[in-house]
Amino acid sequence: MALILEHETYEIIGAAMAVHKALGNGFLESVYEEALEREFIKQQIPYLRQHKLNVLYNNEPLDKYFKADFLCYDSIIVEIKAATFIHSDNMRQTINYLNAVSKPVGLLVNFGEASLKWKRFINSKALPSAPSA
Repeated sequence: MALILEHETYEIIGAAMAVHKALGNGFLESVYEEALEREFIKQQIPYLRQHKLNVLYNNEPLDKYFKADFLCYDSIIVEIKAATFIHSDNMRQTINYLNAVSKPVGLLVNFGEASLKWKRFINSKALPSAPSA
C-alpha cells in the first residue's frame, strides 16, 4: 500500500537533506527557511512560504489563521525547526495545524541536530474517500 503523497514528501525531504548537508546544524530557523526556499526553487517543488491558512471550526473559516512555514503541492504543510531535538509540543502543533486547516499531510523537519530529523503526519479526515463497492 502506497503512502499518501509519497513522491511529493520524498522530494521535500530530499530538498531538506540537501540544505542540511550544505549548512549543517547550528543556524537560526530563518536561515534554513531561506535556504530551503532556494532548494525548492532549484528542484522545482511548488510551494508557498509563510502562507496564511485559515483555521476551520465546523468546516467554517475563523478570522484567526496561522502561517505555515511552507505549503507544498497545495497539500503538505512543512514546519521547520532548528532545535536540539523535536519536542512533543512541536509534533502536537503540526498535528493541530493539519486538523485545523484540513490538509492531508504534514512534515515537521528539524535542522538543529547533527543529522536531519523529520516526522511525517497524516490527517485521515482530510484524505479522499475510497469509492464504495
